Amino acid sequence: MAKQILSTPSAPAAIGTYSQGVKVGDTVYLSGQIGLDAQTMILVEGIEAQIHQVFLNLGEVAKAAGCSLNHTAKLNVYLTDLTHFAKVNEIMAHYFDQPYPARAAVGVKELPRGALVEMDAILVTE
Repeated sequence: MAKQILSTPSAPAAIGTYSQGVKVGDTVYLSGQIGLDAQTMILVEGIEAQIHQVFLNLGEVAKAAGCSLNHTAKLNVYLTDLTHFAKVNEIMAHYFDQPYPARAAVGVKELPRGALVEMDAILVTE
């Protein structure tokens, strides 16, 4: 099966040796997103703003694949402070319809550019 590389100017440009996303068959792999504003490439301030921005960024790459966040089968959440997990749950409900995807939440020491949260996802288009 051929890989389709996903790229959209509506999400932050890759800041390393990776693609924003890759589609293989009916499966879409979204690279990790932090709370960078796509236009300025500046990290938004505060955990709540970063969580919203991450979901917006993931959603834009999902759109580039011809789908939406509701196609998410698995979401991985990385937090520098797990006390923010309740806020992720609260905000996530605004971006996903039930039934919600499978999910993991992992506490990490640090993230790129001093971000407080990063997420990646696997979507299924059918």
